[in-house]
Amino acid sequence: MNDDIQPDGSAEHEYEHGALGDAEYAEFMELAAEEGFDLEDVEGAIEAAGHGPLPVLAVVGRPNVGKSTLVNRIIGRREAVVEDKPGVTRDRVTYEAEWAGRRFKVVDTGGWEQDVLGIDASVAAQAEYAIEAADAVVFVVDAKVGATDTDEAVVRLLRKAGKPVVLCANKVDGPSGEADAAYLWSLGLGEPHPVSALHGRGTGDMLDRVLEALPEAPRESFGVGGVGGPRRIALIGRPNVGKSSLLNKVAGEERVVVNELAGTTRDPVDELIELGGVTWKFVDTAGIRKRVHLQQGADYYASLRTAAAVEKAEVAVILIDASESISVQDQRIVTMAVEAGRAIVLAFNKWDTLDEERRYYLEREIETELGQVAWAPRVNVSARTGRHMEKLVPGIETALAGWETRVPTGRLNAFLGELVAAHPHPIRGGKQPRILFGTQAGTKPPRFVLFASGFIEAGYRRFIERRLREEFGFEGTPIHISVRVREKRGRAK
Repeated sequence: MNDDIQPDGSAEHEYEHGALGDAEYAEFMELAAEEGFDLEDVEGAIEAAGHGPLPVLAVVGRPNVGKSTLVNRIIGRREAVVEDKPGVTRDRVTYEAEWAGRRFKVVDTGGWEQDVLGIDASVAAQAEYAIEAADAVVFVVDAKVGATDTDEAVVRLLRKAGKPVVLCANKVDGPSGEADAAYLWSLGLGEPHPVSALHGRGTGDMLDRVLEALPEAPRESFGVGGVGGPRRIALIGRPNVGKSSLLNKVAGEERVVVNELAGTTRDPVDELIELGGVTWKFVDTAGIRKRVHLQQGADYYASLRTAAAVEKAEVAVILIDASESISVQDQRIVTMAVEAGRAIVLAFNKWDTLDEERRYYLEREIETELGQVAWAPRVNVSARTGRHMEKLVPGIETALAGWETRVPTGRLNAFLGELVAAHPHPIRGGKQPRILFGTQAGTKPPRFVLFASGFIEAGYRRFIERRLREEFGFEGTPIHISVRVREKRGRAK
């Protein structure tokens, strides 16, 4: 895991070359040149994977101010759905964007169901999560309408969050509209940038300001107080599966409220707990009932905060009620943790209530319904009695070790060479694409970049992932694999 540390002990080039040290990087680039790859493309691929998550820009504002139109303008294509009425965007949608050679993610947010708790509450809840997860925020206001009470409510959230904010005065189609934009100085967020998201006017200047607000590298939110802080463990699952009971049991005291009524926990609850001589930060979260945009009131807020807690965690302990059939919602929660790139432990609670028949059928359900995370450590526990609770920490440590594992490039390429020779890619259209070489450019979770002579099918990528796990472990962690295909440029033969 310390392959990127230089002989003098510094990790100066960790971000420059992903997780590759100088010598390993030079050797790798020489190999890429020999195979006829564009070295700039190779550098970009390593940088993209090595940096981990890109900086995140959230676009927030009340409904119908032109957020999705602005997002389309930023990403340079029409992907966000736009319609001239409020409430079209419901789910948060993330896109990758680039400006002046720098890549970042743009999160499009929008007005949700307007009868949830009224416009102000629904917009505030949406903005609350987007701001929490972002590195910087573009706050979009309709310059023609001016600042409304709802805009003022979002401003209060922005001030509380303390994130860098770029104020976008949208719908300024000409010089006459700039006077309207000037009135938005009254919001107290600094200079309003007059923009027409529809026509592109002023967006370049605004994006220059966005790059100033975004960090060069993504923030590291794990732990407390930097290196050596407690590892963050999020307890997630459906309502009433025993998350709060589990937290109380590992803590050895009643730290959080437990009730048979589902949905007792509303806000994530952080607790520092010492187990096995190590201090951990456990986060008890609200149960996730169903798709967020179908929820109402407090459940709606709770799910947003749970999602934010998972983003901040290093390990997601997913509690599943072993006495009930594995549901679509359980699978959705697993997918959320995998997509967030967290280390994962599956904890099957209420194990003490199972008879032999239920255990038999549960094993079959796990095989069919949770096959996507067959690599996750599994712990059978009883939060009520404390049974097998001592197995939880070893499961977490195993998942963290897999999450942080790094395979040196030389060893990886020896493995890939043997794999391709023994199991070549199927021939398609008279051609047989080959994996030429690769590297692991990042960890937390492990991220690989493979370079190939042609398009690699999804089934073969899954085969490579499976064999990587067999060879190197990676227990308890998702693996990200990206493939770069060599461009045809009439190489000398």
